[in-house]
Amino acid sequence: MSTEATVSAEASGTPPEPDVARPTSTELLADNEQLPPRQPAGQTPSQTVGPFFGYALPYTGGPQLVPAVRPDAIRLHGTVFDGAGAPIPDALLELWQPDASGALVRRAGSRRRERGDFTGFGRAAVDVEGNYEFVTILPGPIGGSAAHWALLTVFARGLLHHLFTRAYFVERDGAVPSDALLQRLPADRRDTLLAREHQHGRYRFDIHLQGDSETVFLDYPGVGASDGR
Repeated sequence: MSTEATVSAEASGTPPEPDVARPTSTELLADNEQLPPRQPAGQTPSQTVGPFFGYALPYTGGPQLVPAVRPDAIRLHGTVFDGAGAPIPDALLELWQPDASGALVRRAGSRRRERGDFTGFGRAAVDVEGNYEFVTILPGPIGGSAAHWALLTVFARGLLHHLFTRAYFVERDGAVPSDALLQRLPADRRDTLLAREHQHGRYRFDIHLQGDSETVFLDYPGVGASDGR
């Protein structure tokens, strides 16, 4: 209320009206607008934000499942490429495998390598050129299969979900292992799952996220979807 209106009201003996906030035109419009019924809350969709893998996920000793001086230690290494064939400098890989007898290890301690326990799990961040390396042992065959293989999980930029693949270990001059999964694949696709020994105890396994040499990726129902290739 203005000063003049207050003085006029006092002079006439009428008590002044209190200041009342008037609704704005926007508020009046909102009051008259019919809002749609509220929908039940759902899960937030996956988004490609980051990646931020290098801040917390890598840990000391992550790629070394066993000491490098162990007599039966091997190295699994390679490069992660994008669809254009360029190395990805900020991918992260996890390795899951049985022990040398083929038994699945269910033991904690992957972050306490100094204990010397083999847990069958490793985690490696690639370097700026997209290269990674694990120091581990040759996994034993699982479930009656003659193949030696390990599971790899791939996290990288542009992926809504992490990807699963397998690395089948093939010794120098060795034949392609007999395995139900490999037998279902054409020869050119089968080769993308083979980690070949190129030096004694050193197996190379490159990962191509897309393109003509795209690695075969696997879906595991109930675990989370890859992009289905």
